Amino acid sequence: MPTSAAGNKPCSQPESLRDSWCTRGQAPGDMPARARRCAAAPVAKGFTLIELMVVVTLIAVATAGAVLSLRDSASTALERDAQRLAAVLESARARARASDAMVVWQARGQGFELRGLPAAQAPQAWLSPETRSRTTGPVLLGPEPLIPPQGIELHSVSQPQQSLWVATDGLRPFAVVRQPAGNTP
Repeated sequence: MPTSAAGNKPCSQPESLRDSWCTRGQAPGDMPARARRCAAAPVAKGFTLIELMVVVTLIAVATAGAVLSLRDSASTALERDAQRLAAVLESARARARASDAMVVWQARGQGFELRGLPAAQAPQAWLSPETRSRTTGPVLLGPEPLIPPQGIELHSVSQPQQSLWVATDGLRPFAVVRQPAGNTP
């Protein structure tokens, strides 16, 4: 007697598939219990929710990777040059204090130079050929622990409207900022 309980629904397979056991020489009543359950089970069609979620996750990861790889290269190069300059200035500031000497940073064409260190350094080029400094005056790094507030404005030749500052308030280390605080040369 059929009931409405789950698992006791009538077979949804076509009659030809349900009777395929009979073609093997067995009567329908002689089928093993497992075979009867398999023959009566509905055929799954489509994708499961977990399969769809895996596909959507893969698409999201691929899209995120593509977006990150398409990041603006001019702004990335400018940021990298600004970070490097901040590190070079802090290193020169520490060396000036250690050697009790005045170090002068000066922009030069496609790079910059540091003068006054005991071990003379050749002019250094920017990492990107697009990077330039709008700051024309020298930046003084003296042996004193406090220096006047100073900043250097960097920009990209391909995007002159976009600029970054490498600045200090005189007490804190040089850092990359979008816009300097107060008046810096």
